[in-house]
Amino acid sequence: MTNPVHIPWAQPKLFGNEEAMVLDALRSVWISGGPYVQRLERVAAERMQVAEAVAVSNGTVAVELALRGLGIGPGDEVIVPGFTFVAAANMVLSVGATPLYADIDEQSWLLDPDEIDRLATPRTKAVLPVHLYGNVAEMDAITSRAKAHGLVVLEDAAEAAFSRFDGKCAGTIGNVGTFSLHATKTITTGEGGLVVTNDAGLAQRMRVIRDHGMRQGKRYWHDVVGYNFRLTNLQAAIGCAQLEHLDDIMADRRRIHALYRNALNACAGVRLQHFSQHVDPVLWVIAALIEDDDLSRQRSRRDRIMAAMLEDGIETRPGFYALSLMPPYDAPDLPRVLAASAGVISLPTFFGLTEQQIGYICDRFRHHVHNAG
Repeated sequence: MTNPVHIPWAQPKLFGNEEAMVLDALRSVWISGGPYVQRLERVAAERMQVAEAVAVSNGTVAVELALRGLGIGPGDEVIVPGFTFVAAANMVLSVGATPLYADIDEQSWLLDPDEIDRLATPRTKAVLPVHLYGNVAEMDAITSRAKAHGLVVLEDAAEAAFSRFDGKCAGTIGNVGTFSLHATKTITTGEGGLVVTNDAGLAQRMRVIRDHGMRQGKRYWHDVVGYNFRLTNLQAAIGCAQLEHLDDIMADRRRIHALYRNALNACAGVRLQHFSQHVDPVLWVIAALIEDDDLSRQRSRRDRIMAAMLEDGIETRPGFYALSLMPPYDAPDLPRVLAASAGVISLPTFFGLTEQQIGYICDRFRHHVHNAG
């Protein structure tokens, strides 16, 4: 018998103006680029207190555009965490550069700044910290070490939009930052992304590359090899409507975060993701690690808990597989990466999730952790 309860892992929240703005865009002469794209870039930059925002078709090409705008390519190396969604490593490989895989902090599961000193060589051009689950990596230490090695800092803030580190928005602390506007993210356009920077020259280069390398003001003249990374006006209209409710979205995600932490902080055998005192998070998803000294047993227990939660009508997701476990990446086994990969599970997190639903999720989670062996 199917469980009548169904709580998805994520679902978008549309507030009402999305339909009106999309219809306005649809009825205009601007279906592809247009005024909603420009508005999205302007409002996002204002809210993040950054000089430039460049809208693109998704969060993955945002990373690629940033790398290409920085001039990173064959022969260059980029330091990336070994525990992350694969987009960061994929895009480094896509531009012809070589990823150098870094271990992570044991508590936050984010790039360990000490790894920059261990990995950097004369060929290393950048470090690419990925801010997972709404957390923000130790950006003061990362930027300090990057400066010592002459590296640029490219922040992947796809999962940490509007989270802050020492008062600065994730993605605005390094040289350039990228965001996803996917349907599961804090702000959505369905698919979409942003690249932000305070470097006007870099922003200009990225706008040219985004539009087939065509010189602005001289149509069909191409100064560089470019790509079609543009966001449509229709998608941008959704994002503009979402940004009207940004304060409500952030407040609700903080409410959800507090409810989860209060319910699970004392759960035996479980360790929640650690947020440093420097971080004011806007939670993307709540993530917990099932503790076990044996990786195989840890992974098996985690998977059994997820299966049992699904039987209860609750969708969950595992942590990211260590890049070393997947053939395309030729990554070394890194101990803290492997532990996070085997043990992390994320629970439903989305706008409007009720206190009653969170209570049910946490009750079933604690039960299954206790009975998972």
